[in-house]
Amino acid sequence: MLERIAARRGELDTLVEQLAKQLEEARAERDELAVAERVLHRLAEQVAAETPAAVSVQVGGRGVLLVPHRERGMDEAALPAEYRQIFAVVRAADGPVMAKEVCAALKLGDTPREVEPMRGKLGRLAQRGWLRKTAGGRFTGTL
Repeated sequence: MLERIAARRGELDTLVEQLAKQLEEARAERDELAVAERVLHRLAEQVAAETPAAVSVQVGGRGVLLVPHRERGMDEAALPAEYRQIFAVVRAADGPVMAKEVCAALKLGDTPREVEPMRGKLGRLAQRGWLRKTAGGRFTGTL
């Protein structure tokens, strides 16, 4: 009987050592995760502080401006400067405007080379809730 007790005690001692080692490893990993979490939060705060609402990214080797979706309480300051100018022209107009009229107001050319990109920008502003596009292809402000 004493032999069984001694054997069982040996098994339990081995198990206690294994569990202690696992507990130590788990605590170390938990601590590492806590540090990583703090670093990520700090980085996210820095990125948020340094990044304007609209971000410039590379797509196919070209810089592309990201226009945020309009949310309640958001004003045109959330837009990139170029889009703020376009938005201001549309809002200042007496009625719905065409892409060619926005180009003229911004003193851009009236060739397809200037008008088509403007139409795309106006469309993007409309898709993201900043403007409304009429059935006739004109644009109007929604504020």
